[in-house]
Amino acid sequence: MARVRKAVFPVAGLGTRMLPATKVMPKELLPVVDRPVIQYALEEARASGIEEFIFVTAGGKTLIEDHFDRAEQLFASLLSKGKTEAVAELEAALPRAGQVVYTRQQQPLGLGHAVWCARHIVGDEPFAVGLVDDLILGGEPCFGELIAAHERTGGNVVATMEVPYAHTKRYGILDAGDVDGRLVAAKAMVEKPDPEWAPSRYAVIGRYVLLPEIFEHLDRQDPGAGGEIQLTDAMAKMLGDKPFHGYLFSGQRHDCGDKLGYLEAIVAAALRRPDLKDEFATLLERYR
Repeated sequence: MARVRKAVFPVAGLGTRMLPATKVMPKELLPVVDRPVIQYALEEARASGIEEFIFVTAGGKTLIEDHFDRAEQLFASLLSKGKTEAVAELEAALPRAGQVVYTRQQQPLGLGHAVWCARHIVGDEPFAVGLVDDLILGGEPCFGELIAAHERTGGNVVATMEVPYAHTKRYGILDAGDVDGRLVAAKAMVEKPDPEWAPSRYAVIGRYVLLPEIFEHLDRQDPGAGGEIQLTDAMAKMLGDKPFHGYLFSGQRHDCGDKLGYLEAIVAAALRRPDLKDEFATLLERYR
């Protein structure tokens, strides 16, 4: 079985839920404490053994490219002031030369279309997909958990978590079969069902490991909900043909595309930091 070496990050969205902050700044660069959201996703992928990072961008996203490049003027300024530790930290966060690839989604035609735009870079091998808005803290690296599940099952694996039935209309929901520990066999996927029609509470969130055969379905460019090319539709067409599972990941997911979710992510990340947690917890007490 081919090893999962590449991750696709669709980052072409406008981030309208976070306006006006995202009027100029890409939503993926919004800071969570002192790192942008997108850096958490890349670090998670790198910690999971991913070697190549593919960003599907759009107009106005060139700051993402700048973030993952060397900032020579900044580095020189820091070194001139003897701040070698700061430079070393910045250097360590950078992907190696040639590890990052950028391609454009020229029209906003949906998540499936964004993933399809990376097809020639991915090639004929299994790959990961990460939605940067979903920041996952704690536990094992989520990508790594999905990759291990993929190696065990040989099929598609999506990150899943249990949500209240009242929230099923916010997510894609698995019609679950057998549950083996954290591994949930999927019989079908239902997009944002009303609670009374939801087949389970297993919600799909923004981490996937997919077989390259998905591009055969995305190639058809079939429009789905909202007239867009949906990744969920292409995955559903593979059900029954290839093994398909959800995996109950061990970390905590925060929706950084939502104002309250973003604020919660900042609090959760700060409270995990040894250099911040005690003073920050004291600070939070002032606002109770």
